Amino acid sequence: MRKVELMIRLAEAKDIDAVEQGYRELLIYERENGTSSNWVLDLYPVRATAENALKEGTLYVAEENGIICGSAVLNQYQPEGYKEGSWKYPAKDDKVLVIHTLCIPPSKAGKGLGKAFVKFSEELAAKRGYDAVRLDTWAGNTIAASLYTKMGFERAGGASVMLADVIPEEQIFFEKKV
Repeated sequence: MRKVELMIRLAEAKDIDAVEQGYRELLIYERENGTSSNWVLDLYPVRATAENALKEGTLYVAEENGIICGSAVLNQYQPEGYKEGSWKYPAKDDKVLVIHTLCIPPSKAGKGLGKAFVKFSEELAAKRGYDAVRLDTWAGNTIAASLYTKMGFERAGGASVMLADVIPEEQIFFEKKV
């Protein structure tokens, strides 16, 4: 039996096709089976989402035995809607790690990859001396909300936003002290 080796790392240009395919796989699945992300095929996330994050050095991928099986953007950018958050752990922007666009395609789901990404994010934030990890999700994404809560994240309010300036969304916020 082959040992499974999961590694989360900064993405490279060669990973963009796989990241884009992961977005498309998830969004085609959700179009056919109902959405839990509220993302929209060909609107958000798209290849340019990954390319921009790659240029900024904030795109991370989960790689299992050489195959990309998930992605996320990890940075310090707190969208405008975060001003409406009820943050329990006040922190300056440069002391917060924010998880964006965490995507595990359906063919890779159920293996704990989302949890691994969140744990990696917490470890990265601690290593960098940050005070908190924050994230948001669509209010209808009960699967993600449950995962974050089980991992010790606390609900921090929410806001009505325009996701990527194109998708109206009710978001709920979560945070965890590092």
